[in-house]
Amino acid sequence: MMEHSQAFLEIVENSRSQIREVSVNSVRKKLDKQQSFYFIVIREDHEWSKGCAEGAIHLGKGIIERDIENVVLNRQDEIVLYCGGGYRSALAADALQRMGYSNVFSMTGGYKDWVQAGYPVTQNG
Repeated sequence: MMEHSQAFLEIVENSRSQIREVSVNSVRKKLDKQQSFYFIVIREDHEWSKGCAEGAIHLGKGIIERDIENVVLNRQDEIVLYCGGGYRSALAADALQRMGYSNVFSMTGGYKDWVQAGYPVTQNG
Protein backbone atom coordinates (compact mmCIF):
# COMPACT_ATOMS: atom_id res chain seq x y z
CA MET A 1 0.00 0.00 0.00
CA MET A 2 1.32 3.41 -0.95
CA GLU A 3 2.23 5.81 1.84
CA HIS A 4 1.24 9.43 1.18
CA SER A 5 2.98 12.41 2.73
CA GLN A 6 1.12 14.53 5.23
CA ALA A 7 1.40 17.60 2.96
CA PHE A 8 -0.17 15.68 0.07
CA LEU A 9 -3.00 14.42 2.26
CA GLU A 10 -3.67 17.97 3.46
CA ILE A 11 -4.08 19.34 -0.08
CA VAL A 12 -6.30 16.38 -0.97
CA GLU A 13 -8.51 17.06 2.05
CA ASN A 14 -8.70 20.72 1.09
CA SER A 15 -9.80 19.75 -2.43
CA ARG A 16 -12.31 17.25 -1.06
CA SER A 17 -13.96 20.06 0.87
CA GLN A 18 -14.51 21.87 -2.44
CA ILE A 19 -15.79 19.02 -4.63
CA ARG A 20 -18.41 16.30 -4.81
CA GLU A 21 -17.53 12.62 -4.64
CA VAL A 22 -19.38 9.57 -5.92
CA SER A 23 -18.95 5.88 -5.08
CA VAL A 24 -17.89 3.16 -7.50
CA ASN A 25 -21.33 1.58 -7.06
CA SER A 26 -23.06 4.80 -8.14
CA VAL A 27 -20.82 5.09 -11.20
CA ARG A 28 -21.47 1.47 -12.15
CA LYS A 29 -25.24 2.11 -11.90
CA LYS A 30 -24.89 5.15 -14.19
CA LEU A 31 -23.04 3.01 -16.73
CA ASP A 32 -25.61 0.21 -16.47
CA LYS A 33 -28.41 2.72 -17.09
CA GLN A 34 -26.40 4.17 -20.01
CA GLN A 35 -26.57 7.63 -18.50
CA SER A 36 -24.62 10.25 -20.39
CA PHE A 37 -21.45 11.42 -18.65
CA TYR A 38 -17.72 11.55 -19.22
CA PHE A 39 -15.92 8.80 -17.29
CA ILE A 40 -12.27 9.84 -17.23
CA VAL A 41 -9.33 7.92 -15.81
CA ILE A 42 -6.56 10.30 -14.81
CA ARG A 43 -3.98 7.68 -13.87
CA GLU A 44 -0.57 8.06 -15.46
CA ASP A 45 0.22 6.27 -18.72
CA HIS A 46 2.13 3.43 -17.03
CA GLU A 47 -0.81 2.83 -14.67
CA TRP A 48 -3.44 3.09 -17.41
CA SER A 49 -1.57 0.58 -19.57
CA LYS A 50 -2.13 -2.05 -16.85
CA GLY A 51 -5.90 -1.64 -17.08
CA CYS A 52 -8.81 0.71 -16.52
CA ALA A 53 -12.48 0.62 -15.69
CA GLU A 54 -14.46 -0.45 -18.71
CA GLY A 55 -16.01 2.55 -20.43
CA ALA A 56 -13.47 5.09 -19.18
CA ILE A 57 -11.41 7.37 -21.39
CA HIS A 58 -7.85 8.33 -20.51
CA LEU A 59 -6.57 11.84 -19.78
CA GLY A 60 -3.62 11.58 -17.42
CA LYS A 61 -3.34 13.85 -14.39
CA GLY A 62 -0.37 15.58 -15.98
CA ILE A 63 -2.38 16.77 -18.98
CA ILE A 64 -6.04 16.91 -17.98
CA GLU A 65 -6.16 20.66 -17.36
CA ARG A 66 -4.42 21.26 -20.69
CA ASP A 67 -6.56 18.90 -22.77
CA ILE A 68 -9.99 18.76 -21.10
CA GLU A 69 -11.45 21.47 -23.33
CA ASN A 70 -10.77 19.26 -26.37
CA VAL A 71 -12.73 16.39 -24.83
CA VAL A 72 -15.54 18.04 -22.85
CA LEU A 73 -16.83 21.01 -24.80
CA ASN A 74 -19.81 21.84 -22.60
CA ARG A 75 -18.73 22.94 -19.13
CA GLN A 76 -22.09 21.78 -17.70
CA ASP A 77 -21.70 18.16 -18.84
CA GLU A 78 -21.25 15.60 -16.09
CA ILE A 79 -17.69 14.38 -15.55
CA VAL A 80 -16.60 11.56 -13.24
CA LEU A 81 -12.85 11.36 -12.65
CA TYR A 82 -10.97 8.51 -11.06
CA CYS A 83 -7.39 7.57 -10.26
CA GLY A 84 -5.87 4.71 -8.28
CA GLY A 85 -7.47 5.48 -4.92
CA GLY A 86 -9.42 8.74 -5.15
CA TYR A 87 -6.75 11.24 -4.12
CA ARG A 88 -5.48 12.60 -7.44
CA SER A 89 -9.00 12.61 -8.87
CA ALA A 90 -10.08 14.91 -6.02
CA LEU A 91 -7.25 17.30 -6.91
CA ALA A 92 -8.17 17.17 -10.60
CA ALA A 93 -11.89 17.68 -9.88
CA ASP A 94 -11.02 20.78 -7.88
CA ALA A 95 -8.88 22.11 -10.75
CA LEU A 96 -11.62 21.49 -13.34
CA GLN A 97 -14.15 23.29 -11.18
CA ARG A 98 -11.79 26.27 -11.04
CA MET A 99 -11.68 26.09 -14.85
CA GLY A 100 -15.47 26.50 -14.94
CA TYR A 101 -16.68 22.90 -15.14
CA SER A 102 -19.73 22.78 -12.90
CA ASN A 103 -20.72 19.11 -12.82
CA VAL A 104 -17.52 17.30 -11.80
CA PHE A 105 -17.21 14.35 -9.42
CA SER A 106 -14.32 12.34 -8.04
CA MET A 107 -14.90 8.59 -7.71
CA THR A 108 -13.95 7.58 -4.17
CA GLY A 109 -11.73 4.55 -3.88
CA GLY A 110 -10.70 4.82 -7.52
CA TYR A 111 -9.50 1.88 -9.57
CA LYS A 112 -8.63 -0.06 -6.41
CA ASP A 113 -12.27 -0.12 -5.25
CA TRP A 114 -13.54 -0.67 -8.83
CA VAL A 115 -11.46 -3.84 -9.16
CA GLN A 116 -12.29 -4.96 -5.63
CA ALA A 117 -16.01 -4.67 -6.47
CA GLY A 118 -15.47 -7.01 -9.44
CA TYR A 119 -16.53 -4.48 -12.02
CA PRO A 120 -15.30 -4.92 -15.61
CA VAL A 121 -11.88 -3.67 -16.65
CA THR A 122 -10.17 -3.19 -19.99
CA GLN A 123 -6.54 -4.14 -20.50
CA ASN A 124 -4.65 -1.45 -22.40
CA GLY A 125 -1.07 -2.69 -22.51
